[in-house]
Amino acid sequence: MNGLKEKVAQFPTEPGVYIMKNARDKVVYVGKAKSLRARVRTYFGALPDSAVKTKFLMLQVQNVEYILTKTEVEAYLLEASLIKKYRPRYNIRLKDDKSYPYIRVSIEQKFPRFYLARRVHSDGAVYFGPYASGLSVRETIRFLNKTFKIRDCTDSFFKSRTRPCISYQIGQCTAPCVELIRVEAYRQDIESCLSFLKGRSGNTLKDLETRMKVAAKEERFEQAAKIRDSLTAIERIWERQSAVTLDRDYDQDVIAFVGDKRGTLIETLHVRGGLMIGSRPHFMNRFDCHSDLEEIRDWLTSFLNQYYSENIIPDEIILPVDLGSDIIKLLQAVFVERQKKRAKVAVVNGREGKALMELALTNAKSHFQDAVNKADQQAQGLALIQEKFSLPNLPQRIECFDISNFQGAENVASQVVFEDGLPRKADYRRYKIKTVEGSNDFAAMKEVLSRRFTHTEYEEPDLIVVDGGKGQLSMAVAVLKEIGRPDIPVAGLAKARIQGDFQESEVSMSQERFFLPGRQNPVIFPTNSEAFQILTGIRDEAHRFAINYHRKLRDDKTLTSVLDAIRGLGEKRKKTLLKTFGSVDKIMLAPLEALTELPGMNRVVAERVLLQLREMDQEEE
Repeated sequence: MNGLKEKVAQFPTEPGVYIMKNARDKVVYVGKAKSLRARVRTYFGALPDSAVKTKFLMLQVQNVEYILTKTEVEAYLLEASLIKKYRPRYNIRLKDDKSYPYIRVSIEQKFPRFYLARRVHSDGAVYFGPYASGLSVRETIRFLNKTFKIRDCTDSFFKSRTRPCISYQIGQCTAPCVELIRVEAYRQDIESCLSFLKGRSGNTLKDLETRMKVAAKEERFEQAAKIRDSLTAIERIWERQSAVTLDRDYDQDVIAFVGDKRGTLIETLHVRGGLMIGSRPHFMNRFDCHSDLEEIRDWLTSFLNQYYSENIIPDEIILPVDLGSDIIKLLQAVFVERQKKRAKVAVVNGREGKALMELALTNAKSHFQDAVNKADQQAQGLALIQEKFSLPNLPQRIECFDISNFQGAENVASQVVFEDGLPRKADYRRYKIKTVEGSNDFAAMKEVLSRRFTHTEYEEPDLIVVDGGKGQLSMAVAVLKEIGRPDIPVAGLAKARIQGDFQESEVSMSQERFFLPGRQNPVIFPTNSEAFQILTGIRDEAHRFAINYHRKLRDDKTLTSVLDAIRGLGEKRKKTLLKTFGSVDKIMLAPLEALTELPGMNRVVAERVLLQLREMDQEEE
C-alpha cells in the first residue's frame, strides 16, 4: 500500500479517469476527477465510518492507473464508456438487460417508417420513449401503421418493389414503395403520428375528423368508416394514459431512490408531454442510500452519467437531492456533448414536482421490496449450493459449459455465466472447436477450458457446472487438473433414470442429479428451491446457447454449399446474397427485381439463382 501511495503522489493534477485493479489485474473501480492526484489520494487517507464500500474497495486494490483527458467533461464521457466496458464490481452498473425500448422514426428517409430501438443514436432519426416494455412499443407501432397506413416493410423489401404488396391490397398501406401516394401526403400521415406520440391527441383527432367528413362528403363511405374506427381506437388509448402534469410540450424524468444496507433501488419515472408513459427500477445491491451526502452525490452522478449515455435526455431531470451547481453544470455540458440537449437538472420543488417525486417514491418502495425479496431468495439459494457442494466460497459467479455437435460435425461450445444467481449475458461466450475432429467431448472440453482460462481479464468462477453425469464430470476435473486449475470447484448435472415405483416423499425431489468429484451418490435439491432453479437454469441456458450457435453454423454452411452449386456466382455475389437475405427460403421468395438491384448482380445471374434454387427445392419435395 505504501508503494501505491508513492505512485499516486506522482499522479498529474489534470482531469482524467483513474482505474483501480486487484491482484489479478481485474478492474474493480473506475472514477473521474478534476485533479487526478487530489482525488485518488483521498482513497489512501482516513475514511469516514459510513464509507463501507470504499473500505472494501481498498482491500482489493493492488494497482491504480489513469488516463488523462483534456477537460472534465471528457472525463465524464470516458468514465461511462469504461464502466460499460469493464463492468467493475464497485461501480454503479446498469444491467445489460435493462435497455429501454424506444420508438424510432426514420425521419431522414423519403418515406419514413417506425422501428423498435434499444439504443438512442445520433443518426438523424427521431426517438420517442422510453416505454415500459417492448410489447407496448410493438403494439403502438402496429396501431400507428394500421391507423395512418404507414409502411411496415424492411428497407430492402421496400426498395425492391415494382408493384404494391398485399398490405396495400387489404387497405393497410398506401404503397409508397411504388409512389402511389405523394411524398407530401405521406409526410402528413407521419406528422399525424408524431403529433400522437408527442401527446397532442387533440390535433390528431381534429385532423382525422376532418378527413372523415371529407371522405363521407365525397361518398367514400368505406374510407370514412375506417377513419371512424381509428378515431375510436385513439380515444381508447388515451383514456388509458395517466395525465400527471399540465404542460403538454415538456418532457421530464423523475429520479427517486430508497434502500437500506441490503442495497438501493433507483426509480426512473418518465413523463412525456404531460403523460406518464412508464417507470423502471434499477436495483444496486452494493450501495446504501443512507451513506453520507458526498457518497450519495458520487454514485447518483455516476448513475446519471451512465443512464443518459444511452437514453433520451428530457427537458428536465428532477432529483431528490441537490448535486451542487458545479456537478450540475458538468452534467449539462456532458448532455450537450452527447445529444446536443441542455437539460434542466434540479432538486424537486413546487407542487407538481413534489407530486411526481411522491409517485416515483411510491413505485421505488414497491419495487425495492420485490428486489430485496428476490435477492434474499437468490442469496439463500447460493448459500444452499455452497453448503451442499461444500464450496470454500459463496458461488457468486457460476460458469456453465456445454459441448454441442451433430454427427461429429461442427463442434461448438457455449459458456454461460450467472452472477449472484442471475444471467450475466455480457460474459456469455461461444467457442468454435478448432483442434478436434469428430465426436471427442474430452478433447473439446479441454480446448474450451484452456481457451477460457487464458483470459485473465475475466473474473474467476466460484463454481463450474458441466452438463452431464459422472463421465462428463470426471472429464472436466481431469481437464482442469491438466491445465493447472484443480482449485476450481466443479459439478455435473444429469437427469435421473427413474425405474419402477418411487416413494411419495420423493415426488417433491428433483429428477435432476448433481454430481461432485469423489462422491459416489448424487446431491439432490428440492425442485421448488432457489438453488435448484439456479443450477438447472444455467445448464438449460448453456444448452440453448450452444444449440443456437450450432444451428447458425449449420444453416450458414448449408446456404453457402447451395450457392456454391450455382454457376457464375462468385464469392462477392455470394456474400452479398448472404448479407441481404440470410437464408435460401428468403432468396427464393424474393422478386427478381430485388436480386437484380444488388451490387454486382445482373439479370442473367439473378434469373439463374432463382431458377436453380427453386429446382433444388422441388427435388427435395
